[in-house]
Amino acid sequence: MTSKSKDSGRKSLSLWVTCEKCQSTLTQKDVAEHDANCPLSSEKWSHDFIYSGILHSTVEIYKSQEQPKNISERALDDMVFLSQSALQLCEIAIGDPVVVSTNGGIVVKTAWPTKDKTITSVSLTKPAIDLNNLQGPVKVQKLNWPVSIPREFIISNVGKHLSPEVTGEFNVLLKNHNEQKIFLVGNKFNIPFYGKRLTYEIIQVKLDTNTDNNLSEQLKQLNLTTNQETDIQLYKALYNTKWTILSKEKEKKDEPKKSKYKIEDVGGYDNLIEDIKDVLNVGLGRCKSIGDFYISKGVLLYGTAGVGKSTIASALISEYDLSSFTVYSSDIYSKSLGETEQKLKDIFMEARAKAPSIILIEEIDSLCPKRSSSTTDHERRVLSQLIALFDDIQNTNDNVVILATTSKLEQVDSSLRRPGRIDKEFEVYVPTRNMRTEILQKLLLKMPNTVSAEDITNIGFVTHGFVGADLYGLCSQAILNAVKRQQKTNAASESSSKVTSLDFNHALAVIKPSAMKEVLIEVPNVRWSDVGGQKELKLKLKQAVEWPLRHPEAFQRMGITPPRGVLMFGPPGCSKTLIAKALATESKVNFLNIKGPELFSKWVGESEKAVREVFRKARQVSPSIVFIDEIDALGGERSSSSNNGSNVQERVLAQLLTELDGVTALGSVTLVAATNRPDKIDKALLRPGRLDRIIYVPLPDDETRQEIFDIKLKNMPITGDVNIQDLVELTEGYSGAEVQAVCHEAAMKALEEDLNATIITKEHFKAALAIVTPRTPPSLINLYNNYLNKIY
Repeated sequence: MTSKSKDSGRKSLSLWVTCEKCQSTLTQKDVAEHDANCPLSSEKWSHDFIYSGILHSTVEIYKSQEQPKNISERALDDMVFLSQSALQLCEIAIGDPVVVSTNGGIVVKTAWPTKDKTITSVSLTKPAIDLNNLQGPVKVQKLNWPVSIPREFIISNVGKHLSPEVTGEFNVLLKNHNEQKIFLVGNKFNIPFYGKRLTYEIIQVKLDTNTDNNLSEQLKQLNLTTNQETDIQLYKALYNTKWTILSKEKEKKDEPKKSKYKIEDVGGYDNLIEDIKDVLNVGLGRCKSIGDFYISKGVLLYGTAGVGKSTIASALISEYDLSSFTVYSSDIYSKSLGETEQKLKDIFMEARAKAPSIILIEEIDSLCPKRSSSTTDHERRVLSQLIALFDDIQNTNDNVVILATTSKLEQVDSSLRRPGRIDKEFEVYVPTRNMRTEILQKLLLKMPNTVSAEDITNIGFVTHGFVGADLYGLCSQAILNAVKRQQKTNAASESSSKVTSLDFNHALAVIKPSAMKEVLIEVPNVRWSDVGGQKELKLKLKQAVEWPLRHPEAFQRMGITPPRGVLMFGPPGCSKTLIAKALATESKVNFLNIKGPELFSKWVGESEKAVREVFRKARQVSPSIVFIDEIDALGGERSSSSNNGSNVQERVLAQLLTELDGVTALGSVTLVAATNRPDKIDKALLRPGRLDRIIYVPLPDDETRQEIFDIKLKNMPITGDVNIQDLVELTEGYSGAEVQAVCHEAAMKALEEDLNATIITKEHFKAALAIVTPRTPPSLINLYNNYLNKIY
């Protein structure tokens, strides 16, 4: 072995030695291994070496701590990084074209020095490695054979993104991106295009002599032979080189299939879709407009989150099978000045070039929010640019339509919503009972199930307030339940792998409407059977809540609207709140509970906003019940001596009155309120149309007390000498809560005598009756009687 360190200035070269037997150059650390395997094969090698100016090494990923100066990140993909000493030994200058050969293929890269790796390393960026599969053993040598200048490159799209239509703009992009680059047949390259990376492969090359290279012959040239002085055909692209993309007829045919949704997948919104299609047909030139008048090209779909706006938009785009462009604010926003506006401009220009086309702008309120004092300069510029682009589209006959979606209509700037821009607004409303059934039928087509048509109808009925996304979540939960059930039974039968109605029943207990998530409360499982007596009250509540749901045609037939609200008043402890809980459980509608103190805020306007928000949610998930306990705290009578309505309580009451019977329809929302002091409630709240039905919940009579004792003592161990009828007579004047307290106190007396007691005797009840006495004063009963005489 002889050392290469002839020049003291080349310190790095001192690490290399030359084998006297085979004349290959290697590092000192590999000397022992080389001696054992000398001479080395040029196809398989166990360590890195240089022979005849060719570096034999292994490909590594380039991860530099410091990017080379004045070189773009994209240019790094066209470079191969070698150590300074390896460049010298291979007689390669910085910036020279070099041939990089691996088992995956051969490419030409630009040589560049690096100090980050070992002296024998060959580093390429990860995109460059992945693009042409440059992995494993690698040979690097200086490009020292002729390069042809072709007339035309024929390329094919091999990436996941479909190739755009070849326009003048795209042709210039191809020429600029590949100018002065050297290729082989079979090489792949990337083109950045509107946020996508389009991948192409060189299929064929045409020379000026018109002698076309045969594809099979050119692919044979990719095989490496032991002699590197091979007939590898290299081609250099100049600016005037022609680029031809092989057209794939299948691409356009397959495009609609790749769409996630089709019109037939959307259930329940057939009429809405037909209305939107009428506008699109004219805007896209499918129907001739009358005269030279251009109808508006903007369509806005709005509705609550998850209702299906994007699904309907995607289905419409796939139905028309046209060029489409989707704009997401997250994709086009940039911190660079003017870049966001330019991206928008480019998308609209391309849409016009490929007309007829559709531009879909998702969540347009986040792209350019409503102008206000807090709007940033950047948002104002984007809005101005979008307005200008809308006007350009409107004033030309380019057959370009803009579809926009939003879940916050009030946040869309009014300058966009005026006629001539986006003036066709379609509400994708929360689905009704029949629409929910239809959506469920469409979803169930995609899963094996044994759910009957009647079960689907029942599920559609009880899923009040569910939007499309909630129904999708319901089906997902049902599938999860079916999988769990299958795992527990370890059954592999065909029937066990299907979703059943039982799976849906379990899913309904878990999945709630997404609009209810902020105000969701756990409704206690209280049944009508748990409430003793009060038959008249139960009937009136059923009339107010359950009848409109189950028999809406009866109200229409009679030409009346269901009651808006029910007020229960009576002494404390007479099961008013308990009845509201039972109503929530039995009616199976969405239940919102308002707590008075939560609505009051020290900030002006916040209290009214809280009331408004509760009723907005209730309307959104209707049919629903809004329950206000102790409503006299919220709706107390307004005083004439108050200082011009500045009192928070009065403002809350005014908002409550407006919500119940204002300009905005209450819809299928029922207000159920309870109070002990009806005389304190403002008269405006008690008029028909607001709290229609005023129901007195008196102290329980004998029959009611007996039912309460039956319900309570059913689960208590009592002796045979305890006579329920005697207890009923002894508790005359007791409220329901006090009757329950008697039973509770009797059990505590038994435990006082013996902590291990298993029975409650008559004596215990006597002691309990001595402790628990009726606490409803006669004056309060008189107050209720006087109040009843006034209203009836």
